[in-house]
Amino acid sequence: MTDYFQFLEVPHRFLLDGAELRRKFIANSKRLHPDRFTLDSDARQQEALYLSSLNNRAYEVLSDFDLRMQHLLQLRGLLPEEGGNAELPKTFLLDMMDINEALMEMEMDPDPQALAELTQQVNQLEQSFYREIEPIIENYDHVHTSPDELEPVKNFFLKKRYLLRIMEKLSIFANR
Repeated sequence: MTDYFQFLEVPHRFLLDGAELRRKFIANSKRLHPDRFTLDSDARQQEALYLSSLNNRAYEVLSDFDLRMQHLLQLRGLLPEEGGNAELPKTFLLDMMDINEALMEMEMDPDPQALAELTQQVNQLEQSFYREIEPIIENYDHVHTSPDELEPVKNFFLKKRYLLRIMEKLSIFANR
């Protein structure tokens, strides 16, 4: 797995300086742009194309908090690489039963008030989950933070993905 932090030469952190990240990306874009290698060998042109593409993907991932969190967790071996599934905590799934029941009711009988309340409830859940892990996110040290200490962040990431799917369903109901 390619380490995008290492590629862009930025610290392995959940919270990054966006301006610094952009500067590194732009510097790499100028240095690696395939047009600079049109007179070089085919192999060198292909390498420049690959590195330019890698630069774009690294910036895309690291400039998005959720993708950056996923990437860090994958680098630490806490999440499977793309295509794999990690298991949600069972207590969370039990807590989601009421929300899923409300979603099913909304499918049968749309109610704008219930939609607004459910949307607010999901947003509040995500915020409360984030507050629980905020100290870990803010104080993360790639060398010294243990995988066990990152387990709550992994659980947050998985819960957030689940809540995102619920929000997508809610937005479909809102657009009916």
